[in-house]
Amino acid sequence: MIIKCRSISKGIAKGKLIVSNEPISFLGGVDPETGVVIDKNHELNGQSIKDKILFIPGGKGSTVGSYVIFQMKKNNTAPKAIICLKAEPIIATGVIMSNIPMVDSPTSSDTLLTDLEVEVDGDKGEIIL
Repeated sequence: MIIKCRSISKGIAKGKLIVSNEPISFLGGVDPETGVVIDKNHELNGQSIKDKILFIPGGKGSTVGSYVIFQMKKNNTAPKAIICLKAEPIIATGVIMSNIPMVDSPTSSDTLLTDLEVEVDGDKGEIIL
């Protein structure tokens, strides 16, 4: 099954989904040294997003979050790809600087569940199940 999306950042990545119904702030919400969500009020608190395909509604917080994503990429703690319902500039800038594939506006999202293996194709704007 192919889900059409809008391409935000080019590249292709395969991996397991980790899904959140809450926006995430990379500045203060994720530990760039480990890739673990450290925001005590976030539903993914204590879980690692390292090497996962992160599916979130969008981002929130400071523009410094873009640089946290970049630091995570340098530390090898970043997600393999990001899927957003609606991309915003903080995360989009971070993934573009870091060469992390990203898509948004999926035509369908109800089949995107945690631990599902997917491929994100940021070149074509697709999620392949």
